[in-house]
Amino acid sequence: MAYTANSWNSGFTASVTLTNTGTAAWTGWTLRFNFANGQRITSNWDSVVQPSADGITITNASWNGNVAPGGSVVFGFQGTHSGTNTNPTAFTVNGVGCT
Repeated sequence: MAYTANSWNSGFTASVTLTNTGTAAWTGWTLRFNFANGQRITSNWDSVVQPSADGITITNASWNGNVAPGGSVVFGFQGTHSGTNTNPTAFTVNGVGCT
């Protein structure tokens, strides 16, 4: 998994790459994480974002849920922050921890 953010003043964009390192194909994927400093997602692409009090849940779009072993999916979002835009550090994909 790779998370890359580009920040400015009070905004940022993030690009996320999920790689299926398992032996079975994904027929859908769910990424979960928490922001450290109150960041908020304002728009997204190639994914479905569901923010909640428990953190961020991002699921596949209708066209990119199937990921073969060794394959990857890329998506992203734009958001706001105040102060420092610290990258999240604890991610799970389909319930399994990843870095």
